[in-house]
Amino acid sequence: MEASRPSGERRRFQRIALQGAVKLYARDGSWPADLIDLSLRGVLVSHPAGCDLPPGTRFRMDLRIFENLPVSMGVSLMRSDATQLAFAWDRIDLDSFARLKRLLELNVEQPELLHRELIELGR
Repeated sequence: MEASRPSGERRRFQRIALQGAVKLYARDGSWPADLIDLSLRGVLVSHPAGCDLPPGTRFRMDLRIFENLPVSMGVSLMRSDATQLAFAWDRIDLDSFARLKRLLELNVEQPELLHRELIELGR
């Protein structure tokens, strides 16, 4: 469980590598995937077979880590390749946001940056 930020990368939000199960829902179907990493603003998952929708497609994502309650959010596909799908979340209910924030608090290498990211998220 580590923050992944290659040198020179200009990301505004720390990415945390965690293992978890993801279920993606779109109007064309649903797909299971594996979590690769997440941040306070986005999620990277394995590319499920048969999920070949274009960037901009909106999904509902249910994310479950360590058998905890799911974090449910509305996400938009930002980019994809043969092995990964990258999403930015754009809708999340208060309970799911609290669970996401707590997951990050427990697993982030630099907790002081999480506070800065929360401020950045509100802008």
